Amino acid sequence: MQKRFINAFLASIEIEAMDFYIADSSYFKMRIKEVYGRKIEDSRKERTIEIFIKTETGVYSASSPSGKSKGRNEAPSFIRDIDLDMQMLKDLKMDFSIDCFEDLEKVEKIVKGKIGANSIFALESAILKARAFERKKEIWELVNEKARKLPHPVGNCIGGGMHTPLFNGKKPDFQEFLVIPKARKFIDSVFLMKKMQENAGKSLKIKRALGRLNDENAWATSLENEQVLNVMNNERDKLEAESSEKIEIGIDAASSSFYTGLYNYKNPRKCLTADKQTDYMQELTENYDIYYLEDPMQEEDFSGFAKLREGVKGRCLIVGDDLITSNVERFLKAVYANSISAVILKPNQCGSLIGIKKIVQYAKKYDIATIMSHRSGETNESIIADLAFGFSCDFIKTGIIGKEREAKLSRMIEIEREMS
Repeated sequence: MQKRFINAFLASIEIEAMDFYIADSSYFKMRIKEVYGRKIEDSRKERTIEIFIKTETGVYSASSPSGKSKGRNEAPSFIRDIDLDMQMLKDLKMDFSIDCFEDLEKVEKIVKGKIGANSIFALESAILKARAFERKKEIWELVNEKARKLPHPVGNCIGGGMHTPLFNGKKPDFQEFLVIPKARKFIDSVFLMKKMQENAGKSLKIKRALGRLNDENAWATSLENEQVLNVMNNERDKLEAESSEKIEIGIDAASSSFYTGLYNYKNPRKCLTADKQTDYMQELTENYDIYYLEDPMQEEDFSGFAKLREGVKGRCLIVGDDLITSNVERFLKAVYANSISAVILKPNQCGSLIGIKKIVQYAKKYDIATIMSHRSGETNESIIADLAFGFSCDFIKTGIIGKEREAKLSRMIEIEREMS
C-alpha cells in the first residue's frame, strides 16, 4: 500500500526545481578515456576506494568515505568487495560525452549493479572535478552557479555509541553530542566549534571522565548521556556569553544501535518501550534546550518519529539518517508520515548524486532542512563542501578536528572567501 502511494506521489507531484546550471553548448563536451581505481585507507585505517578518470585534459581523482554505523537500507558500499569494483571499473565503456551535472544520470545508468555506492560516489566526484577544471569553474557551479547560501557547520564534540571505545568501562549510549554554531561567518562558526570541543575536553578532564578521541575525533567519556548534556549546556552557555554568538547543541542518538525490540540503555541500564522512548527524547529536548535530534527512534519507526516531531512542536529539528539512508522513496515516505523536519544527505549511502539532488528538491518544496554529511571513516576528499554549497544545504556535518574533517571545513571557508 505504502509503495503504491509513493509511486503515485512521485508521479503526481510537481517539483519546483532549483535553478540548476545548464551548460552552454558552445563549450566542448568532456569524454572519459579511461577509468581505474586503487585501494586507500580511510581515517579508521580501513580500506576504501580512490577512483581516477582520464580525459583529454588530464587525470582527475576522488575518494569515498566509509560508514561504520550504517542503516539497514543503505546501498552496498561495493558489489562484493573493492577488488571486484576495481575490475569492473577497468571494463567500463563510457562512450558518451559529459557536459553538466545532469549528465551524471548517463553514468549511473551504465554503472548501476556493476559497482557499489562508494565507487559510484568517487567516480561521479572525479567526473565533476574534471568537468569543473575544463570549464574553468568551481565544482559547486556545476550544481548551481547561482548558489549563495552558506550552511551552518555541525560538529561532533563528545562521542558514544558505536564510534567510541569504553573509558573506565563505560561510555554514553548516544553516538554523538553535537555543537552547531550560528555565527554570521562560516569561519567564525568553525572557530567556535573548535573552542567548544577544547573547553568540553577540559571539563571532562576535571571530572576525570575523559578518554582518547574516537573514530570521528570526538572525546570519549565514561559519563552518562544526561551528564554529557550538562557539560555541553554549561560550555555552550559560557561560550555564547564570551562570543555573543548563537550556539546550538544536538544529539545523534543512533537509536537503532541499541534497539532490540526495546531501547536497551547500558549507561545507566534501562529498557524503554517505543512510547517511553519518545517521551524520554521529548524530555531531553526540553530539559537541555536541544535544537537538533538525529535518529531518536529506530530506523523503521516512521510513526514514532512523527509522534516526537508533533511533541516538540517545532522547537527542535527531528533529523532522519538511518530512517532515510539518502533514499528518495524512504524520504517521501517520511514526508507523507510527517516524520522529520530535517534529513541527512550522505552521497555514498545511496550511490547517486542524481538521487541526492532529487531529495534536495523535494526537501525545499516541503520545508525540510538539509544536512550534507561526512562518514565516520573519512578521507581527505573535500567535495561534500562544494555539494553542500551548490545544493544550498542548511547544514554541513563534518566533525571538528583531524585532517580528514578539516579538509571539508577548509574548503567551505575557501568558498566563503571567494563569495565575499
